[in-house]
Amino acid sequence: MKKTSNTESLLLFLKDWMLVIGIVTGITSYLVYRQIPALHQYGQLLETAIHVIQPVLLFLMLFISFCRIDPKQLVVRPWQIRNLSVQIVCFLLLSGVVMLGIHGQSDAARWIVRNRLLFETGMLCMICPTATSCAVVAGRLGGDMAQVVMYTIMINLTVAILVPLTVPLLYPDSDVSFMTAFSRILSKVFPLLILPCLAAWTVRAFLPGFHNWVSQHTNTAFYLWSIALTLAVTIGTRAIVNSNCSVLLLLGMALVSLFCCIFQFSAGGRIGRRYGCKVEGSQTLGQKNTVFGIWMGYTFWDPLLSVSGAMYTIWHNVRNTIQLYRHSHSPRISSR
Repeated sequence: MKKTSNTESLLLFLKDWMLVIGIVTGITSYLVYRQIPALHQYGQLLETAIHVIQPVLLFLMLFISFCRIDPKQLVVRPWQIRNLSVQIVCFLLLSGVVMLGIHGQSDAARWIVRNRLLFETGMLCMICPTATSCAVVAGRLGGDMAQVVMYTIMINLTVAILVPLTVPLLYPDSDVSFMTAFSRILSKVFPLLILPCLAAWTVRAFLPGFHNWVSQHTNTAFYLWSIALTLAVTIGTRAIVNSNCSVLLLLGMALVSLFCCIFQFSAGGRIGRRYGCKVEGSQTLGQKNTVFGIWMGYTFWDPLLSVSGAMYTIWHNVRNTIQLYRHSHSPRISSR
């Protein structure tokens, strides 16, 4: 009996602190690698392995989540439109400020240009799409996974159109056209969002036995996400450590990304509460696909913006850890 009790205690501990363990492991892993020169010869191999393993983990995680969702549940709801509006409006306002700075001649315009990276940090944090793992976290918090998945699809498609439209305006000297940026983003979105959806629904239709088995093991998605989180934090730590930013700029980007994180979780929660979907509203607006955000930063904007995505990784996962701990230890308190 004592052995069973110890096992249950260990599982409870892992569930409560899995995200913290993932964050600490990710940071420590890169710092240890950096301090041991003998490991540097394997750097390229390790990076390739991460870039292969992480998409596979995300695919499996989303596939498991989709298996729990009936396609008929994927409908657009009012709170999703409001959340989408918040992301679009904030992104366009910040983009407008940067463009005014680029084309302006006033002292205010020059100040904007000097602090452009801080404004673009806000842009990246606001438009970065919802994480594919968001449905997993929302489900553990008592939210409706189908509504979260629907919003994830909506914001990813929005980003695929909105970002390519603004890149030529923000970086007129670049050679990136709308179609080039659109195709690049779509190539990232399709295999990690659309393919798991099609695979899950194919299994639902033609392999009901396997579908039922997957549906009974949905907790596996949480542990897959924990591994993916560790890899994401490792990538983020590398971006911060290897950046050429000054300490003051790093601090500024950290504060901007923290403000964006707090604002989006709060705004999403307020919107969702009006429709009885506080968990869904808060998580979809606040929990970001930061690996995708890091990629967008160094692909279309300033490579230093990858640091912003790395910092947001820490902030939103700390918040998720607190929420999951509170939820698991307050079962009688409604998450709505």
